[in-house]
Amino acid sequence: MPVDLVNALVLLANFVVVPAIAYGSQIALGALGVTLVYGILRFANFSHGDLMAFGTMVVILATWQLQSRGVSLGLLPTALLALPAGAAATIIVSLAADRTVFRFYRLKRSAPMVMSIASVGVMFVLNGVVRIIIGPDDRSFSDGARYLINAREFRSLTGLEEGLSVRVSQALTVAVAVVAVSALFWFLQRTRAGKAMRAYSDNEDLALLSGVEPDRVVRMTWIIAASLAATAGTLYGLDKSFQPFTYLQLLLPMFAAAIVGGIGQPLGAIAGGFLVAFSEIALTYPYRKFLRYLLPEELHPDGLAQLLSTDYKLSVSFVILVVVLLWRPTGLFRGRIA
Repeated sequence: MPVDLVNALVLLANFVVVPAIAYGSQIALGALGVTLVYGILRFANFSHGDLMAFGTMVVILATWQLQSRGVSLGLLPTALLALPAGAAATIIVSLAADRTVFRFYRLKRSAPMVMSIASVGVMFVLNGVVRIIIGPDDRSFSDGARYLINAREFRSLTGLEEGLSVRVSQALTVAVAVVAVSALFWFLQRTRAGKAMRAYSDNEDLALLSGVEPDRVVRMTWIIAASLAATAGTLYGLDKSFQPFTYLQLLLPMFAAAIVGGIGQPLGAIAGGFLVAFSEIALTYPYRKFLRYLLPEELHPDGLAQLLSTDYKLSVSFVILVVVLLWRPTGLFRGRIA
């Protein structure tokens, strides 16, 4: 294989494939929470992004406390030790929001649109709480940049011009996503509570006649969705940075992933998450250096060879969403939960 081709592939892997896999895992986890709430509770929860921000905030604060006491996991981020605290806090907030807001409209059998509008109110409250506690600026887990593969070491080992780097946070994101998704599918397929949730999702009235307890199903849905939100938010913050407004912006790619894959379908949310992530990164990456490896010198591009500016990154999710809704309104995967 020509050296220039190998360099081009390594370049693409370093700046497109690896980041997109990590970002897709984060979006998929967030979209899973969105699709679970929609599939079971029948409304679009617009507060999910700020639930992620709240959980991540708690994890950051707990991480700082652990680090101040000298607690460390070595190569792995200390945030892993703080993640259970963040998940527990997010679960408490979710159940409190359901008890004080959503339960009222659910008992009145309000239209899904009413529930969705109520979730917007919850979103603003959570956003304000997070900003008051931790502030609006960028925050760091202060765990340092750790690498499984370092670009400089990769270049010295292979003799290539291009290096490949994989951060611990990226590898951890994929590993945690695989474990979380596997556990969720096992829970929905194998446990009695999971089967009750699926029955409630398929036919609420028939499930009630079969002895399914609606309050228990609702609680379990919020517990799972909140846990996924805290996990996805923490992994995103570790991989990039934490800023409350960023998580509000993540709503669009998460909803796009859930709808593109098929709303109410967990497998579709995962596929949609990776589709959105790869599309956003691939369309906004400057291919100038990549093309210089592949094309003769006279054909080298003068500009960045960028399909879209990074300023339009979020618009990619919107365009994908619109196209899928026009072409296949039910999403790529038909069906309900599991």
